[in-house]
Amino acid sequence: MKKKMTLVAAAFAASALTLTACGGGAGGDAGADGETYSWDMTITVSETSTWWAGAEKFAELLDEKSDGRMTVNLFANEQLSGGDPAAGVEMLANGDKAFSYNSPIIYSGIDSRFSAITAPFLYADYEEADAAIADGGAEAYMGLTEDLGIKMLGFGESGFRQITNSKKEITEPGDIPGLKVRVAGSDLFLDIYQELGADPVSMNFAEVFTSLQNGTIDGQENPFDVIYSNGLMDVQDYLTVWNYVYDPLILGMNLEMYEALSDEDQAIVDEAAAEANEYQINLSRENESTQLAEMEEQMTVTTLDADQLQAFREAMQPVYDSYESKWTPEVADAVKAP
Repeated sequence: MKKKMTLVAAAFAASALTLTACGGGAGGDAGADGETYSWDMTITVSETSTWWAGAEKFAELLDEKSDGRMTVNLFANEQLSGGDPAAGVEMLANGDKAFSYNSPIIYSGIDSRFSAITAPFLYADYEEADAAIADGGAEAYMGLTEDLGIKMLGFGESGFRQITNSKKEITEPGDIPGLKVRVAGSDLFLDIYQELGADPVSMNFAEVFTSLQNGTIDGQENPFDVIYSNGLMDVQDYLTVWNYVYDPLILGMNLEMYEALSDEDQAIVDEAAAEANEYQINLSRENESTQLAEMEEQMTVTTLDADQLQAFREAMQPVYDSYESKWTPEVADAVKAP
């Protein structure tokens, strides 16, 4: 049986860290000496998303628990990396900013093992995803992020990914060939859509709305919260609910910077991250039904049944065959539904 553990968050701490008072940012008793910190944090999407709400909660909790010694400056839409989430992850790893919510999909561009938890049709629902993460998945990803010099504090959540487009209703694999679909910047997602016969395009999320609006692309795939909070229903006619990929969020901190904190300040960061992630996940799930209801007023929404989903699962078998060795047995087994 895999070791059970509590989900904590993943946050990248970087050189946007400013240290004052004696101690100069060294570890030991820095917190007791009154060390103060000013950190930057980014998210990939807009201020109307639950990602932003989780980041705000994290900043509030750090300020509260540290009696004002820890402050966080928040930036939406990957503003510090020119809208490029992959560059944003590199900034975090290099210590050029403090914190970020990022999907493992973005991390997979650095290490393909990160894409294991976003394998197509891996989980049927949130209950399965929660169980897998608690039963070894989070522990495995803590190890992966540490290999990059990042202290993972736990998972937030983007949700199950859906597909939208401006051309037609999607109910079976035969509906996808020929569609020009923007996908997240990951080899796995490019391969998924190539296997389905689509014309997948990787672009920064900041460019998606305009590209849908002017017809450069036909569709895109994202969870409800991202679709809704960025107004994509205004430029898309069809939404297919198929829950084909579960997408958690990594909230983290640069490992070297985390280890430089005193034990007391590490505990503050750990506790704030855990509470903020729980808040963000609950908010994201609570909002889904309302978001979907509003999108149904503007789009044709199709929810696939079990037989329709099975056809897509079978179509994905070549992708699984190709990626199992890239994920490695250790990581793939850690994220499987119990």
